[in-house]
Amino acid sequence: MKTINSLVTALLLLVSPNVLRAQLAEKKVLTLEVAEKVAAAAEAEAKKRNATVVIVVVDDGGYPLIVKRLDDTQVASVDVGIGKARTAAIFRRPSRVFEDQDKNGRVAAVALPGATPLQGGLPLIYEGKVIGAIGVSGNTPQEDEDIAMAGVIRFEAANKPSASSVTYLPAKQLSQAFVKGMPLVRGSNYKVDASHRDEAGMVEIHTRDTDIIYMLEGTATLVTGGTTIDAKTIEPEEIRGKESRGGESRVVTKGDVVIIPNGTPHWFKEVKGSINYYVVKVRSAN
Repeated sequence: MKTINSLVTALLLLVSPNVLRAQLAEKKVLTLEVAEKVAAAAEAEAKKRNATVVIVVVDDGGYPLIVKRLDDTQVASVDVGIGKARTAAIFRRPSRVFEDQDKNGRVAAVALPGATPLQGGLPLIYEGKVIGAIGVSGNTPQEDEDIAMAGVIRFEAANKPSASSVTYLPAKQLSQAFVKGMPLVRGSNYKVDASHRDEAGMVEIHTRDTDIIYMLEGTATLVTGGTTIDAKTIEPEEIRGKESRGGESRVVTKGDVVIIPNGTPHWFKEVKGSINYYVVKVRSAN
Protein backbone atom coordinates (compact mmCIF):
# COMPACT_ATOMS: atom_id res chain seq x y z
CA MET A 1 0.00 0.00 0.00
CA LYS A 2 2.84 2.36 0.87
CA THR A 3 4.43 1.60 -2.50
CA ILE A 4 1.22 2.52 -4.35
CA ASN A 5 0.82 5.74 -2.37
CA SER A 6 4.42 6.69 -3.05
CA LEU A 7 3.96 6.01 -6.75
CA VAL A 8 0.81 8.17 -6.88
CA THR A 9 2.58 10.99 -5.02
CA ALA A 10 5.51 10.86 -7.44
CA LEU A 11 3.19 10.99 -10.43
CA LEU A 12 1.34 13.99 -9.00
CA LEU A 13 4.62 15.82 -8.47
CA LEU A 14 5.55 15.22 -12.08
CA VAL A 15 2.17 16.17 -13.51
CA SER A 16 1.31 19.17 -11.29
CA PRO A 17 3.79 21.65 -12.79
CA ASN A 18 2.44 20.99 -16.28
CA VAL A 19 -1.13 21.37 -15.07
CA LEU A 20 -0.21 24.60 -13.29
CA ARG A 21 1.48 25.99 -16.40
CA ALA A 22 -1.62 25.17 -18.43
CA GLN A 23 -3.76 27.16 -16.01
CA LEU A 24 -1.58 30.29 -15.95
CA ALA A 25 -1.78 32.89 -18.72
CA GLU A 26 1.19 34.76 -20.11
CA LYS A 27 1.17 38.47 -19.37
CA LYS A 28 3.18 41.24 -21.01
CA VAL A 29 4.40 43.89 -18.58
CA LEU A 30 5.73 47.41 -19.01
CA THR A 31 9.40 47.41 -18.07
CA LEU A 32 11.25 50.29 -16.48
CA GLU A 33 13.46 50.56 -19.57
CA VAL A 34 10.48 51.03 -21.88
CA ALA A 35 8.77 53.38 -19.42
CA GLU A 36 11.88 55.57 -19.41
CA LYS A 37 11.81 55.80 -23.22
CA VAL A 38 8.13 56.74 -23.18
CA ALA A 39 8.74 59.44 -20.57
CA ALA A 40 11.81 60.73 -22.44
CA ALA A 41 9.80 61.17 -25.64
CA ALA A 42 7.12 63.10 -23.76
CA GLU A 43 9.77 65.21 -22.03
CA ALA A 44 11.37 66.08 -25.38
CA GLU A 45 7.99 67.18 -26.72
CA ALA A 46 7.31 69.26 -23.60
CA LYS A 47 10.67 71.03 -23.88
CA LYS A 48 10.06 71.70 -27.56
CA ARG A 49 6.86 73.49 -26.52
CA ASN A 50 8.52 75.20 -23.51
CA ALA A 51 5.85 73.49 -21.41
CA THR A 52 6.08 73.10 -17.63
CA VAL A 53 4.46 69.74 -16.89
CA VAL A 54 4.60 66.59 -14.84
CA ILE A 55 5.03 63.35 -16.81
CA VAL A 56 3.97 60.05 -15.25
CA VAL A 57 4.22 56.51 -16.63
CA VAL A 58 2.37 53.76 -14.75
CA ASP A 59 1.96 49.99 -15.05
CA ASP A 60 -1.36 48.30 -15.85
CA GLY A 61 -2.43 48.59 -12.21
CA GLY A 62 -1.92 52.34 -12.22
CA TYR A 63 1.21 52.32 -10.05
CA PRO A 64 3.94 54.81 -11.04
CA LEU A 65 7.13 53.63 -12.72
CA ILE A 66 8.35 57.10 -13.75
CA VAL A 67 7.45 60.51 -12.34
CA LYS A 68 9.12 63.59 -13.87
CA ARG A 69 8.40 67.13 -12.75
CA LEU A 70 10.04 69.51 -15.18
CA ASP A 71 11.62 72.70 -13.89
CA ASP A 72 9.17 75.35 -12.64
CA THR A 73 6.18 73.00 -12.83
CA GLN A 74 3.61 73.51 -10.09
CA VAL A 75 3.71 70.89 -7.35
CA ALA A 76 -0.04 70.29 -7.56
CA SER A 77 0.41 68.76 -11.01
CA VAL A 78 2.22 65.73 -9.56
CA ASP A 79 -0.89 64.15 -8.05
CA VAL A 80 -3.01 65.19 -11.03
CA GLY A 81 -0.56 63.61 -13.48
CA ILE A 82 -0.54 60.38 -11.50
CA GLY A 83 -4.34 60.42 -11.43
CA LYS A 84 -4.61 60.90 -15.20
CA ALA A 85 -2.18 58.06 -15.92
CA ARG A 86 -3.84 55.75 -13.41
CA THR A 87 -7.27 56.47 -14.91
CA ALA A 88 -6.08 55.58 -18.42
CA ALA A 89 -4.49 52.37 -17.12
CA ILE A 90 -7.19 50.92 -14.91
CA PHE A 91 -10.16 52.01 -17.04
CA ARG A 92 -8.34 51.05 -20.28
CA ARG A 93 -9.19 54.27 -22.10
CA PRO A 94 -8.07 57.92 -22.36
CA SER A 95 -8.88 59.96 -19.26
CA ARG A 96 -10.50 62.51 -21.57
CA VAL A 97 -13.47 60.13 -21.95
CA PHE A 98 -14.54 60.89 -18.38
CA GLU A 99 -14.05 64.63 -18.79
CA ASP A 100 -16.26 64.52 -21.90
CA GLN A 101 -18.93 62.60 -19.99
CA ASP A 102 -18.86 65.19 -17.23
CA LYS A 103 -19.16 68.03 -19.76
CA ASN A 104 -22.12 66.25 -21.37
CA GLY A 105 -23.99 66.07 -18.09
CA ARG A 106 -23.04 62.61 -16.86
CA VAL A 107 -21.66 63.94 -13.56
CA ALA A 108 -21.56 60.42 -12.11
CA ALA A 109 -18.25 60.02 -13.99
CA VAL A 110 -16.66 62.30 -11.39
CA ALA A 111 -17.58 59.88 -8.61
CA LEU A 112 -16.10 56.73 -10.18
CA PRO A 113 -13.55 55.21 -7.76
CA GLY A 114 -10.02 55.89 -8.98
CA ALA A 115 -11.07 58.10 -11.89
CA THR A 116 -9.52 61.51 -12.58
CA PRO A 117 -11.87 62.99 -15.21
CA LEU A 118 -9.29 65.27 -16.81
CA GLN A 119 -7.74 65.15 -20.28
CA GLY A 120 -4.09 64.11 -20.48
CA GLY A 121 -3.96 60.38 -19.68
CA LEU A 122 -3.48 57.81 -22.47
CA PRO A 123 -3.22 54.00 -22.34
CA LEU A 124 -0.18 52.12 -23.68
CA ILE A 125 -1.46 49.19 -25.73
CA TYR A 126 0.52 46.12 -26.76
CA GLU A 127 -1.06 43.31 -28.80
CA GLY A 128 -4.52 44.62 -28.00
CA LYS A 129 -3.99 44.81 -24.23
CA VAL A 130 -3.35 47.82 -22.03
CA ILE A 131 -0.04 47.23 -20.23
CA GLY A 132 0.38 50.72 -18.78
CA ALA A 133 -0.37 54.38 -19.37
CA ILE A 134 1.12 57.85 -19.50
CA GLY A 135 -0.31 60.96 -17.88
CA VAL A 136 0.71 64.60 -18.31
CA SER A 137 -0.44 67.59 -16.25
CA GLY A 138 0.49 71.25 -15.97
CA ASN A 139 -0.62 73.01 -19.15
CA THR A 140 -3.86 73.21 -21.14
CA PRO A 141 -5.82 69.94 -21.39
CA GLN A 142 -5.11 69.55 -25.11
CA GLU A 143 -1.41 70.32 -24.74
CA ASP A 144 -1.14 67.83 -21.88
CA GLU A 145 -2.63 65.13 -24.09
CA ASP A 146 -0.47 66.10 -27.08
CA ILE A 147 2.66 65.72 -24.92
CA ALA A 148 1.41 62.37 -23.63
CA MET A 149 0.75 61.30 -27.23
CA ALA A 150 4.44 61.82 -28.03
CA GLY A 151 5.17 59.12 -25.44
CA VAL A 152 2.52 56.83 -26.90
CA ILE A 153 3.96 57.26 -30.41
CA ARG A 154 7.43 56.38 -29.10
CA PHE A 155 6.00 53.28 -27.41
CA GLU A 156 4.17 52.14 -30.53
CA ALA A 157 7.21 52.73 -32.74
CA ALA A 158 9.38 50.61 -30.45
CA ASN A 159 6.84 47.80 -30.41
CA LYS A 160 5.62 47.97 -33.97
CA PRO A 161 5.03 44.46 -35.35
CA SER A 162 6.83 43.37 -38.50
CA ALA A 163 4.94 43.46 -41.76
CA SER A 164 4.51 39.68 -41.70
CA SER A 165 3.22 39.41 -38.13
CA VAL A 166 -0.42 38.56 -37.47
CA THR A 167 -2.52 40.06 -34.68
CA TYR A 168 -4.68 37.51 -32.88
CA LEU A 169 -7.27 38.56 -30.32
CA PRO A 170 -8.86 35.65 -28.40
CA ALA A 171 -12.64 35.67 -27.90
CA LYS A 172 -12.30 35.89 -24.11
CA GLN A 173 -10.16 39.01 -24.40
CA LEU A 174 -12.68 40.60 -26.76
CA SER A 175 -15.59 39.82 -24.44
CA GLN A 176 -13.80 41.65 -21.65
CA ALA A 177 -12.99 44.56 -23.95
CA PHE A 178 -16.67 45.13 -24.76
CA VAL A 179 -17.68 45.41 -21.09
CA LYS A 180 -16.80 49.10 -21.15
CA GLY A 181 -15.20 49.51 -24.57
CA MET A 182 -11.49 49.93 -25.27
CA PRO A 183 -8.94 50.30 -28.08
CA LEU A 184 -7.84 46.96 -29.56
CA VAL A 185 -5.25 47.46 -32.29
CA ARG A 186 -3.25 50.42 -33.58
CA GLY A 187 -1.63 50.26 -37.03
CA SER A 188 0.24 52.81 -39.09
CA ASN A 189 -2.93 54.04 -40.82
CA TYR A 190 -5.75 52.22 -39.04
CA LYS A 191 -7.28 51.57 -35.63
CA VAL A 192 -9.63 48.88 -34.37
CA ASP A 193 -11.76 49.59 -31.29
CA ALA A 194 -14.19 47.56 -29.22
CA SER A 195 -16.99 50.06 -28.56
CA HIS A 196 -19.71 49.92 -25.93
CA ARG A 197 -22.44 52.49 -25.48
CA ASP A 198 -25.28 52.79 -22.97
CA GLU A 199 -26.60 56.17 -24.06
CA ALA A 200 -26.63 58.69 -26.89
CA GLY A 201 -23.37 60.38 -27.79
CA MET A 202 -22.11 63.60 -29.33
CA VAL A 203 -21.84 64.32 -33.03
CA GLU A 204 -18.42 63.25 -34.27
CA ILE A 205 -16.53 64.40 -37.35
CA HIS A 206 -13.18 62.80 -38.22
CA THR A 207 -11.48 64.92 -40.84
CA ARG A 208 -9.14 62.11 -41.96
CA ASP A 209 -10.57 58.88 -40.57
CA THR A 210 -13.20 56.76 -42.31
CA ASP A 211 -15.24 54.75 -39.78
CA ILE A 212 -16.34 51.20 -40.56
CA ILE A 213 -18.91 50.19 -37.94
CA TYR A 214 -20.01 46.58 -37.43
CA MET A 215 -22.89 46.13 -35.00
CA LEU A 216 -22.57 43.16 -32.66
CA GLU A 217 -25.36 43.65 -30.15
CA GLY A 218 -28.25 46.01 -29.48
CA THR A 219 -30.21 48.56 -31.46
CA ALA A 220 -29.63 52.29 -31.90
CA THR A 221 -30.58 55.25 -34.06
CA LEU A 222 -27.60 56.50 -36.04
CA VAL A 223 -27.74 59.89 -37.76
CA THR A 224 -25.25 60.69 -40.53
CA GLY A 225 -24.66 63.90 -42.44
CA GLY A 226 -26.51 67.15 -41.87
CA THR A 227 -25.35 70.32 -40.13
CA THR A 228 -23.53 70.01 -36.81
CA ILE A 229 -24.67 72.35 -34.02
CA ASP A 230 -22.03 73.98 -31.79
CA ALA A 231 -19.19 72.22 -33.62
CA LYS A 232 -15.83 72.52 -31.88
CA THR A 233 -12.38 71.15 -32.68
CA ILE A 234 -11.35 69.17 -29.61
CA GLU A 235 -8.02 67.97 -31.02
CA PRO A 236 -6.31 67.80 -34.42
CA GLU A 237 -8.52 66.06 -37.00
CA GLU A 238 -11.40 65.67 -34.51
CA ILE A 239 -14.58 67.80 -34.26
CA ARG A 240 -17.51 67.37 -31.84
CA GLY A 241 -20.95 68.93 -31.58
CA LYS A 242 -24.15 68.75 -29.50
CA GLU A 243 -26.43 67.50 -32.29
CA SER A 244 -26.97 67.63 -36.03
CA ARG A 245 -29.87 68.77 -38.15
CA GLY A 246 -31.00 67.61 -41.55
CA GLY A 247 -29.03 64.36 -41.52
CA GLU A 248 -30.14 60.88 -42.54
CA SER A 249 -31.52 58.80 -39.66
CA ARG A 250 -31.47 55.00 -39.68
CA VAL A 251 -31.98 52.25 -37.10
CA VAL A 252 -28.94 49.98 -36.86
CA THR A 253 -28.93 46.59 -35.18
CA LYS A 254 -26.98 43.35 -34.84
CA GLY A 255 -25.16 42.38 -38.05
CA ASP A 256 -25.43 45.79 -39.72
CA VAL A 257 -22.36 47.45 -41.25
CA VAL A 258 -22.10 51.20 -41.78
CA ILE A 259 -19.21 52.90 -43.59
CA ILE A 260 -18.90 56.59 -42.75
CA PRO A 261 -16.44 58.54 -44.95
CA ASN A 262 -14.07 61.00 -43.32
CA GLY A 263 -15.56 64.47 -42.91
CA THR A 264 -19.11 63.12 -42.42
CA PRO A 265 -20.94 64.09 -39.21
CA HIS A 266 -22.37 61.10 -37.35
CA TRP A 267 -23.88 60.41 -33.95
CA PHE A 268 -25.81 57.79 -32.04
CA LYS A 269 -28.94 59.83 -31.33
CA GLU A 270 -30.76 57.12 -29.40
CA VAL A 271 -29.59 53.86 -27.83
CA LYS A 272 -32.01 51.16 -26.73
CA GLY A 273 -30.47 49.51 -23.68
CA SER A 274 -26.84 49.16 -24.68
CA ILE A 275 -24.91 48.40 -27.86
CA ASN A 276 -21.59 46.76 -28.70
CA TYR A 277 -19.89 47.36 -32.01
CA TYR A 278 -16.52 47.24 -33.72
CA VAL A 279 -15.10 50.43 -35.19
CA VAL A 280 -12.32 50.18 -37.77
CA LYS A 281 -10.80 53.60 -38.46
CA VAL A 282 -8.87 53.97 -41.68
CA ARG A 283 -6.85 57.17 -42.03
CA SER A 284 -6.51 58.88 -45.39
CA ALA A 285 -3.09 60.06 -46.59
CA ASN A 286 -4.16 63.71 -46.80
